[in-house]
Amino acid sequence: MAQVEGQQTLFVHGAGQGAHAADGELVARLRQALGPGHEIHYPAMPDEHEPDHAKWKQRIIEEMASMSGPLVLIGHSLGGSVLVKCLAEIEPPRPIAALVLMAAPMWGGDGWRYDGGEQFEPPHDTAARLPQETPIHVYHCRDDEVVPFAHLGLYAELLPQATTSAFDEGGHQLHGVEAAVAADLAKLPAAQ
Repeated sequence: MAQVEGQQTLFVHGAGQGAHAADGELVARLRQALGPGHEIHYPAMPDEHEPDHAKWKQRIIEEMASMSGPLVLIGHSLGGSVLVKCLAEIEPPRPIAALVLMAAPMWGGDGWRYDGGEQFEPPHDTAARLPQETPIHVYHCRDDEVVPFAHLGLYAELLPQATTSAFDEGGHQLHGVEAAVAADLAKLPAAQ
């Protein structure tokens, strides 16, 4: 188990009825992999069954402002999409130690195109808008039954500075990937 001491993380869950509860298992696995010195904030996003980018963005800003020190931001599924777009639109209230996307869908372009989905579409110049010193890690499993594996490549195109990691198994909940996430976060400079 990688020990990641003194780091605060904000985890943003996916969308759909019961998404906060469903992603709770992933958060528990991450907590175990990261060790007791790593604090994960796991708020429920508003209207998880009918997500609205503006409402989720506001909640993310509020959560970041209430935390201390450089933050690790982890987004699972739609939570990852919202974090990317949010960080492209705002000046974060805290330094961002790392951005972690897990099974995040890409919206627009060659990604998903649904009625109302354009609110989650990232700007074309997202890579330039994100904090340049922030490490970005994108994880996806080939057997993801919700978000097609091809979306990992779409994020690699949008964010060429990101490190992408592909796993053969783990599904949409990325079972077994938490050890890789913990190992990557353990390489970050110590929290200040």
